[in-house]
Amino acid sequence: MVKNILIPTDGSDYSKTALEYGIYIAKMLDAKLTALHIVDVKIIESPLFGDISGSIGLLPYQEFLTVIEESLNERAESILKAFKEKCEKSGLDPELKKIKGIVDETIVEEGENADWILLSQRGEHFRLSKGGLLGSTSEAVVRKSERPVLVTPIGFQEIESMALAYDGSTSSDNALKVSMELSDKTRWPLSVIIITDDSDRAADLSKRVEDFLESYEGIDSDIIVLKGKVEREIVRFIQQGSVELMVMGARGRSRFRELILGSTTSYVIRKSTIPVLMIR
Repeated sequence: MVKNILIPTDGSDYSKTALEYGIYIAKMLDAKLTALHIVDVKIIESPLFGDISGSIGLLPYQEFLTVIEESLNERAESILKAFKEKCEKSGLDPELKKIKGIVDETIVEEGENADWILLSQRGEHFRLSKGGLLGSTSEAVVRKSERPVLVTPIGFQEIESMALAYDGSTSSDNALKVSMELSDKTRWPLSVIIITDDSDRAADLSKRVEDFLESYEGIDSDIIVLKGKVEREIVRFIQQGSVELMVMGARGRSRFRELILGSTTSYVIRKSTIPVLMIR
């Protein structure tokens, strides 16, 4: 089901936790890990360096740029070396990639060669981001990638159970299928969460889930119907500590809603204290 997991890594604490999850899941699913470190061209090609080098009497711009790029490449090698050593201690032999490019675009492009993309909720430049997580690398990758994206929090914990937020959309149908396959492979109990104030709709969605569950024997699963605002109920459920992995469709029933500030996807990624697996 999952044979190759791509893990973008920048050496941050969040990124190190992403690697912990990567190793944990790779061993459970018998998958290969690929580390990706991106030397950000936005840093190398920034006009800021030209302004600084001229104003404070540093080396001519081109020489200054070479020094910066060499430093970034050395740092990349150090990060990838640490990634490899961590994997090898766990009995894994990862592939290592270093690419110069635009961070989110490169992750999406390289992700086409993987089954999953696994990346941290925040990266090394989080504090410099005006809008917090929204608009940062993880948000951009979730929106652009056609591959499943697993976004991990700051802290690691073993996964013993999982939940799926189901709304009947095409992407949540796909997420339901992935969830069942995961549960079947890992034996993690699965809770399917349906959030609606409409009792008829709750019954209809529950029936759809039950019909799908019939094709999987021996899986420990249940259906939970909640009322309230979707994104807040998902986060509230996460905060109750009932599960260690949340699965969601990356697009909801309203395409317009997924494009605006405060969409379910954005809100849950920002607020979740457990990994969130987003499925197209």
